[in-house]
Amino acid sequence: MDALLTALADPARWRLVSLLAERPRSVGVLAELAEARQPQTTKHLQALERAGVVTSHRSGQRRIYALRPAPLRDLASALCGLADIADRSGGPQTTYDRYGLSLHAERLSAEEPGWADGRSFTFLRSLTGRPELVWRYLTEASFLVRWWTPDDLRVSELVFEARPGGRIVQEYRDAEDADGSGLVAGRAEGVVDDVRPGEHLTYRLSPLLPDGGLAFTAHVDLGLRPTGTGTGTGTGTGTELDVRWRITDSTVDSADFIAGIEIGFGQSLDRLAATLIAEAEAEAEAEAEADGNTDTHDANSVDGTDDDTDTPEYDIDTRSK
Repeated sequence: MDALLTALADPARWRLVSLLAERPRSVGVLAELAEARQPQTTKHLQALERAGVVTSHRSGQRRIYALRPAPLRDLASALCGLADIADRSGGPQTTYDRYGLSLHAERLSAEEPGWADGRSFTFLRSLTGRPELVWRYLTEASFLVRWWTPDDLRVSELVFEARPGGRIVQEYRDAEDADGSGLVAGRAEGVVDDVRPGEHLTYRLSPLLPDGGLAFTAHVDLGLRPTGTGTGTGTGTGTELDVRWRITDSTVDSADFIAGIEIGFGQSLDRLAATLIAEAEAEAEAEAEADGNTDTHDANSVDGTDDDTDTPEYDIDTRSK
């Protein structure tokens, strides 16, 4: 495929392929139609033949070239496949396009400082896991690092001190920048305002501009409510998470950041939901395996295959070692 793409990338060769698509032709005729010298035309045809897209045979004093359609169909199929992947509904390309539209609109609006002050964003998620577990994912760095970035980023530095006045630092890089050699994709700093474990959390978070200044301040309010079975506080099997963002101190340069809030934080919450579901499934599988082992042990005890008669042999072997 690489050789074919390289061969077709040359405009002169592409012209020859177009002529051969009409019918097989000799080198001389191809050179004439392409308005090129015959030695140059021969070299181009040889390159196309090495790439497998044309074939030739000698007929008297002439060499006749013909197009091989199959490699072009394979290439077309591969290109269509790539286009389908990029165009799939809800995929990264869709997200990119959505962000582009939002970015254009926000840049047009950002004419003077304070342009976005008072703007708000609301996010609601029904999460698997009780409020006390969800709270850990919201306030403990070792849990936050598993979800607190959009899909194409990863956390490279994270501090979250879950107490009033506690410090927040969030730095992230490209998700595929495994060794940290690339540029920092973003950094935000903030402070925790209110903490009611398992129920309510508020903090302020400010993304930093490239010069170190604040782009804007986000006032983030998170409320947790138990859902599912149970009547007492915190006894539900799930959690309703209500998140509200309010913007203040917006600068003209904050448009790019604000354009990504709805998409980016929404992706982060989707990742949180998926992480909690995976954890619940893993716990259920572990419990089922433990129950199975218990049932097997009980069955062995009943049929006499697991009793104390093996113990002396084990003790003897151990002492001999």
